[in-house]
Amino acid sequence: MKRNRYIFLGMALTALPAMAQHQQAQPKDTTMNRTVVVEQEYNPEIMDASKVNVLPKVEEPTVIKKEVEYAVSAVPASNIPMETMQAYTGIEAQPMSKPGYIRLGYGNYNNLDVYANYLFHLSGRDKLNVNFNMTGMSGKLEVPYEEGFKWNAHYYRTRASVDYLHQFKKVDLNVAGHFGLSNFNYEPNTMASGNQKFTSGDIHFGAKSTDETMPLQFHAETNLMLYNRRDYLSHGEITETQVRTYADVRGKINDEQQIAIGLTMNNLIYSNDAKKNAFKQYFKEKYDDRTTLNLNPYYELMDDSWHLHLGANVDGSFGGGKKLRVSPDVSIQFIFSDSYVLYAKATGGRIVNDFRRLETYDPYLEPDSKIRDTYEQVNASIGFKASPVNGLWFNLFAGYQNLKDDLYAREAEFGFLASYADIPASASRDNIVSSQTQTDNLYAGLQVSYQYKDILSLSAEGIYRHWKADGAFESYNPISYNPALLMKPETELNFQAEFHPIPNLWMNVGYQYIRRAERYHARLGTYLPSVSDLSLGITYNLFKGASIYAKADNLLNKAYQRYLLYPTEGINFVGGLSFQF
Repeated sequence: MKRNRYIFLGMALTALPAMAQHQQAQPKDTTMNRTVVVEQEYNPEIMDASKVNVLPKVEEPTVIKKEVEYAVSAVPASNIPMETMQAYTGIEAQPMSKPGYIRLGYGNYNNLDVYANYLFHLSGRDKLNVNFNMTGMSGKLEVPYEEGFKWNAHYYRTRASVDYLHQFKKVDLNVAGHFGLSNFNYEPNTMASGNQKFTSGDIHFGAKSTDETMPLQFHAETNLMLYNRRDYLSHGEITETQVRTYADVRGKINDEQQIAIGLTMNNLIYSNDAKKNAFKQYFKEKYDDRTTLNLNPYYELMDDSWHLHLGANVDGSFGGGKKLRVSPDVSIQFIFSDSYVLYAKATGGRIVNDFRRLETYDPYLEPDSKIRDTYEQVNASIGFKASPVNGLWFNLFAGYQNLKDDLYAREAEFGFLASYADIPASASRDNIVSSQTQTDNLYAGLQVSYQYKDILSLSAEGIYRHWKADGAFESYNPISYNPALLMKPETELNFQAEFHPIPNLWMNVGYQYIRRAERYHARLGTYLPSVSDLSLGITYNLFKGASIYAKADNLLNKAYQRYLLYPTEGINFVGGLSFQF
């Protein structure tokens, strides 16, 4: 028995190599024997790649409520102090911008363009944004209506800010600080000759709800704001301290309706360093401590066809003007055919004439009489918006606006100011001071925009206003004129075109035209020129994160004025480098 087993085992071992050879040879299958071979080759290609590529891009969730913007708008270099020489830098503001940005530029008239910004992601819930910018110019300008006289003008504006955001589960907490400094000089032939300095700073605390499931949503903030400027008519300095508080509470009735109430309060306090009683009285006559309070209750309805906002502005004042005023806060939109909108709105409210607004309105202006807040009694309009084809939008509108205590700039008289100011012997022209009156205007306009992919972007706007101003007429035989309307825009045209012909190149062309409501200055016996500003910008990506740019303004070399009797630069340009990191 054992012998048979050994014989069988030996035969099996002898047959194994033959069986292996037989399997490798893989003879033809027979009815009884069929061999199945399974092979799988590595294929690195993604099948149906074209289908994958057209899927929507998946973006990472982000907790940033407001993306960083790098001030890429095109603004005329002579538009002081409003963001002087903001060079056009293409589409450097991306939805997912890099945290760091630096821009350095220089041009003729010693134009300076410096901008730096960095967003620190301290954690998933903490953000810290640091910003610095400095813009300005220094050069000789042709003084209007004084042939052969050149003014060695300068205006430099510096701004810095730190902004911190912490996001709790249901509330965002925001703490920020801002600093500003404006250094410039007055035209030497005026009474306010010499250098001026505006210094400002503020601290901001704010909180905002973010949980939409909460029964009430809120936004609250308070701001401590300081501003110091020199008053050249009294040779003294004055400081404005302002506490600005804002709160808004909203509650949903259902998914389409909500009611809310907003509150805004401004507390303004003025102090001066005047040593003489006469100057102290002068300050008291011009600057009045005051508190303003605005209540804004409203109701909103938003469904597929109707957007309604029904509310009112109730404004009270304690010191410095009329105690109580009421204005509308209403807007109605009817949407049909998806891209056609009929709308009507009526708004209004208080415009606080603090030192910050006076600088924006006209930095060369000195307050004359007591400054009162401007009140927009009503700004009502009707219009029609439509998008007949893809990429094209237009907005046709008309309306009426009424302003109480509207600001305007005029020339002061030597006799009135002699008791307060030491008039320089070189002064041949009066100083520019502020006045206020009631104005109203009827207006109509058209806005058009067109976008073709990311290659071409066009926008155009035209507005005509018919102004009236009460009690401001002055007569210089044989012609009388209204100084309140000298700088008011009557016809205004704006055009912007942006081209992106190749991936690394962006080009921008802009044109602005402003014709004033009152064009003849009877006191000077001449007409004020219209603003006619042609600008051109170009940006080229040298490599990833680095660009070279150039921006030119007033290419037509027009001698217009953005501020009364103060010249602007001729052909001016700035160029430099910008970096994202």
